[in-house]
Amino acid sequence: MRAILSLPKTWIERIALVIALLILFLAVFGPWIAPYDPTQIDLRNRLAPPSATHWLGTDSAGRDVLSRLLAGAQVTILSTVTVIAAALAIGLAVGITSAFVGGTLDNLLMRFSDIWLSFPPLILALGFAAALGASLEAAIVALIVSWWPNYARLSRMITADILTRKFIASADALGVPTHRKVTHYVLPNAFDVMIIQVTLDIAAVMLAISGLSFIGVGAQIPAPEWGVMIAEGRSHVSSAWWTVTFPGLMIFVTALGFNVVGDMLRREFDPTLQRRG
Repeated sequence: MRAILSLPKTWIERIALVIALLILFLAVFGPWIAPYDPTQIDLRNRLAPPSATHWLGTDSAGRDVLSRLLAGAQVTILSTVTVIAAALAIGLAVGITSAFVGGTLDNLLMRFSDIWLSFPPLILALGFAAALGASLEAAIVALIVSWWPNYARLSRMITADILTRKFIASADALGVPTHRKVTHYVLPNAFDVMIIQVTLDIAAVMLAISGLSFIGVGAQIPAPEWGVMIAEGRSHVSSAWWTVTFPGLMIFVTALGFNVVGDMLRREFDPTLQRRG
């Protein structure tokens, strides 16, 4: 943690790192620090403006916007982490297998990944989510299906480069089994590049989840998800601006924070950028 905190070199990077850490904190503890039940309906306080009682106002059902934002951090971020973790696991398995086996299987797996990558991820995810049914779980599965080829191509490229190194030739001479090569040589050497890509993908996946929820094929009302909150509040934007402004700001600030942190990590750990420097 201390090493990560020492990476920022500008005030923008420091703010972005604080934002990213705060969002991760809310993803774990958000529902517990919310002042109200995020799904509790109170029609007597419907569309109440920001006040001392409801700091960010209430929505069309009288639910506290701040509480829904805090609880929504867990829904949105944990969904994002689930998508990235599953897509990363599938991509690593495909990419590493492709590089180690080579030949026909390598060509088949990479051509299949290329075909998958030719479709825009959000459009592909929209089709799968619509086919699976409108729900957050369907949106997560759809995004996993559309996102894994990115990691497959990247992990295959990294593994193929690692397999040309001298320490792999030494391992081959010593008869080191394949699974030990993967766990002791490939994964540790691929960690820096993969963590940079994961950090940069957090914002993109989060926007995709919120976008799918906004158009009705992701999380459903009354789930405290940021995209759902914007979808609910858009019909009241002229009279109750807070119902869409604050969820939109949360999405914007979170995406910006993780993008800046991803660029910071890439600057520090990407060997190609270090060689250019």
